[in-house]
Amino acid sequence: MLRYGLGLCRQQMGAVRLTPTQSLRSAGPYIGAPCPARRFVSNVSAQSEPSARLAKIVDEIAKITVLTPTQGADNLKQLEDISRNFMSDTITVPTKDMYTYATRASIGDDVYHEPSTAALENHIARLTGKEAALFLPSGTMSNQIALRTHLKQPPYSVICDVRSHIHRYEAGGTAFHSGAQSITIAPANEHHLTLEDIEPHIVSGDDVHIAPTRIIALENTLNGTIIPQHDVVTIADYAHRHNIAMHLDGARIWHVAAETCTPVKELCDPFDSVSLCLSKGLGAPVGTILVGSSPFIAKARWFRKLFGGGMRQTGVLAGAAAYALTQNFPLLPRVHALAKRLQQGLEELGVAILSPAETCMLFFDPAPIGVEYWEIVQRASQLSKPIKLGGSRLVAHVQTSPGAVQDFLELMKTLKEEKAREGWLFPQDGPKKNKSLYKDVYVRGVKPLT
Repeated sequence: MLRYGLGLCRQQMGAVRLTPTQSLRSAGPYIGAPCPARRFVSNVSAQSEPSARLAKIVDEIAKITVLTPTQGADNLKQLEDISRNFMSDTITVPTKDMYTYATRASIGDDVYHEPSTAALENHIARLTGKEAALFLPSGTMSNQIALRTHLKQPPYSVICDVRSHIHRYEAGGTAFHSGAQSITIAPANEHHLTLEDIEPHIVSGDDVHIAPTRIIALENTLNGTIIPQHDVVTIADYAHRHNIAMHLDGARIWHVAAETCTPVKELCDPFDSVSLCLSKGLGAPVGTILVGSSPFIAKARWFRKLFGGGMRQTGVLAGAAAYALTQNFPLLPRVHALAKRLQQGLEELGVAILSPAETCMLFFDPAPIGVEYWEIVQRASQLSKPIKLGGSRLVAHVQTSPGAVQDFLELMKTLKEEKAREGWLFPQDGPKKNKSLYKDVYVRGVKPLT
């Protein structure tokens, strides 16, 4: 209203004088234009029409609530369901105490500076013995930005385990984002990569036909199994002598530290960059931290913006992550014990173990007792207190119920007894050893169409 009043035509009021903080545009469209005073009277009276239209738009936009009428009860039910879900450790949910702590965090903008997020980054950098750290929304983005930051001038190749997350579960990101060739290797010991596996696959030289190896990317844990630290050090020493960077997908490195009582810094020392997930084993709702040298993280921060990963008020996420580090990391030995109880119970029933429960997960094969994965998934979903399964993988987490472990083993016992009554002949010499060097242990529990 005042703006239009000040905008009376030059013939009547003279040139409009702007304040030092006012732009020509803010003075309205009438500067220098001949316009009778009655024009502004009509504009004032017409304000009710736009206001009514705006009120209608506001009403349309505001008709949203993400809460159900029974949200409190729904959340309690969801928490119970999660306690009986063996599909992944990504399904864990924030507790009320985590929420309470997180809402006390700072409210800065992380593209510029967010104090609580910076405090979390500094803590993880110190913990891992690296110069700097960067908060990212996901482990996939963290791994891919790490690779992209290391890889400066193509052509180049990246060596990794054939089972690795970087190779199998990041949507071909190494090729898409970095234009890198992946050299995948199956470990001869069927457990973890060693230098003996890697060295023959190193590509070097200036032959125009090749893509020289620039990164060796390891994963610890991989499928829940731990790489012996002496093998990691041996690989890293060789890599650094040949000017090859070392990256660690340490999404579950917390489990290695808890199981082996090895300091996180010692586990990370051999690597030039490490990605540490906060939303898997630790149970934070969102977030991964990438660590490395200061120049590396400065460039990674640039790539984070390029990748669309720059976030704003991340303090609440940093607060939840800090709570998870403090409160949930000490729970990991209990998680490992639950996974090992699952393995022990399955072995007692004669079920084959494809990959053992060294930390929080295991892979099993029910074929020796005549049961198929889809049967287990279906029957588990029909229990009075259902259990959620995906197939061959069983994952324990900080919210897993011991009762769910026992109920699952009881179900497997029941299924075995049913097969015995149907005439199933159990092998007397135990499960047969897989003769191939590499077999995918991930099997989905889907019923065949025919």
